[in-house]
Amino acid sequence: MTVLQVADLGFGYGADKLFQGVTFSLELGQRAALMAPNGAGKSTLLRILAKEITPDTGSVVIRRETRVGYCRQSHELPAVGTVFEAFLSGFHEVLELRRELHEAQEAAASGTEQALTALAHATDRYQIAHGDAIERRVEIIASHLGFAEKDMERPLASLSGGERGRLHLGVTLAQEPDLLLLDEPTNHLDLDTIDWLEKHLTGLPSALLVVSHDRAFLDDVCPITMELGRRSFRVYPLRYSDYAAAREEDLERERELAERQEAFVAKTEDFIRKNIAGQKTKQAQSRRRMLEKLDVLERPEDVWAQAEKIAFRFAPAPRTGEIVLEAKDLAAERGGRILFSGLDLLIRRGERVGIVGPNGAGKSTLMRLLAGMGGPEDRGEVRRGTNLCEGYFDQHLGSLDASKTAVEEIRSVRGDLNADAARNYLARFRFYGDDTLRRVQGFSGGERSRLALAKLLLEPRNLLFLDEPTNHLDIPAAEILEEALSSFEGTAVIVSHDRRFLEGTTTRLLAIRDGRVEIYPGGFRDYEAHVERIAKAAAAAQAEENAAPAAREAQGQKGDGRGGRAVKRSAATVPTETEDPAAKRRAFEAEKAQARALERKKKRVRDLEDEIAKGEEKLEQMREELKKDPMGDWAKLAELVKEEQALAKRVEAAMTEWMALSEELTAGGQA
Repeated sequence: MTVLQVADLGFGYGADKLFQGVTFSLELGQRAALMAPNGAGKSTLLRILAKEITPDTGSVVIRRETRVGYCRQSHELPAVGTVFEAFLSGFHEVLELRRELHEAQEAAASGTEQALTALAHATDRYQIAHGDAIERRVEIIASHLGFAEKDMERPLASLSGGERGRLHLGVTLAQEPDLLLLDEPTNHLDLDTIDWLEKHLTGLPSALLVVSHDRAFLDDVCPITMELGRRSFRVYPLRYSDYAAAREEDLERERELAERQEAFVAKTEDFIRKNIAGQKTKQAQSRRRMLEKLDVLERPEDVWAQAEKIAFRFAPAPRTGEIVLEAKDLAAERGGRILFSGLDLLIRRGERVGIVGPNGAGKSTLMRLLAGMGGPEDRGEVRRGTNLCEGYFDQHLGSLDASKTAVEEIRSVRGDLNADAARNYLARFRFYGDDTLRRVQGFSGGERSRLALAKLLLEPRNLLFLDEPTNHLDIPAAEILEEALSSFEGTAVIVSHDRRFLEGTTTRLLAIRDGRVEIYPGGFRDYEAHVERIAKAAAAAQAEENAAPAAREAQGQKGDGRGGRAVKRSAATVPTETEDPAAKRRAFEAEKAQARALERKKKRVRDLEDEIAKGEEKLEQMREELKKDPMGDWAKLAELVKEEQALAKRVEAAMTEWMALSEELTAGGQA
């Protein structure tokens, strides 16, 4: 069932146009990622869909009675009240029904037929809205987002920025809307909570449109990827990782097509110039008319082209000693709670150490201790190596002065640069023209992050402390920083909840949990696999422990003569599970259903193999056709390109499904 229909949407005019021609639809159960560089209008599009602002062109149609939930980056919450009251604020309609029900119950005490009828209607409406379930729903969502029972009465004014972000997300999720719009939902979540959120979202029947820079999250949650450009909008039935490759293929084909048309037009215009006044005047006039009717193919818009021009390159720095940091018996405590204690750590030259753990576990605290910025209440010793040139990136961007311009910030660390040189340097970080003269206080989160990184990379560093460096970066910028760090010859300590970033940059992980710090060699996948093995072992041990009392009881009955006779008499009068005809029938039906499901999967595999073979054959024919001279029929050629791209995506989707089913059958020994 389609819940959202967007047609030819546009916002802004002329040079200020953000986007145009946005057309797509979402059905219940569909989950799509909205991709574009920072500043391209993703949040604006979500606000239009949420009916907060009006588009300049086009239309947005939301199916009647569709409940829309919108989680903004701005974390808008009531000015006063408690955490629990904020959660309930999302249920004003249900709370109104509850109030009406209470009034109807009081009125029904009169016993009049009218009052009893009103009570019945109020009860029906309240039950349909599942009014009695909202507190339990809030409790479940809140606990998964890190709000304990004692936190529910905390005043909103006492919450940190991260807590406000999690609360805003929780308020939105608890409403269980039919259409869910999420703007950077993972920004303030730890790894455990992101894992829960992924499972929660994939289990919802809602339609979902999400903006996120977390590549692993997008791959796990969204089978559809939408790309927003200034003059283009593309929809791919692919996850982010596959979309990135598919869009490059599309752009290459479209560039080639546009270039072929440009060459054709140039050749035709040359013919017209040479023959318009000669013997072939009629031919020249005919070709001129043909050019006038020609649908000009624009070169495709590469929305990531500017973003990909950023080049994070670390300035050469002196070589440090072999031992960079040596920590002995580190400990930290906050508010009477021990974050960690007894930590011994040796960091060598060239290592890139990641720090992970739940929110509030002490990740940033540990990094500050290692950076020599601990508080008086912290304990332990950190010995520093020789020749260190240290740099610190703070997730709160405390290194920036809000009153300064971007140029002034750069010159504050490199006074030898004149204004023009500072502007040229800032252009590498996508600060152009007047942007370089704007004050930091007017910058977005992404702009502040890029400026802070620009300052950090301006001087030679051989020891970096990076606290959530990708939080406000778009995906290309995060990938370029990841690439730069992976080739960084110095040493780095990194706090991040971006799993792909950690996997691409770290050589070791420190995991903080329950007052302990555990050290894991390898990247994030190695850590994840280790944690999964521990969880499985713990689950198996728990299952064995739960089964132990029943096993002991069965063993006792087996060794007791009276127990044995009791069992025998019981067996004579009550059929066992295997002798129970109903149980046998259920087991038989289950086996038949399993066999039918298996046969359906095998048939689907055969159908997919046939579909893939035919699709690849058709693709080969179409690609041969595309190589031929279009003979001036560019509209037909453009249509053929679109058909070829659509077919290529269908074949790729079929191949993905075939691989998944084949692996499933192979794992079950049914290949």
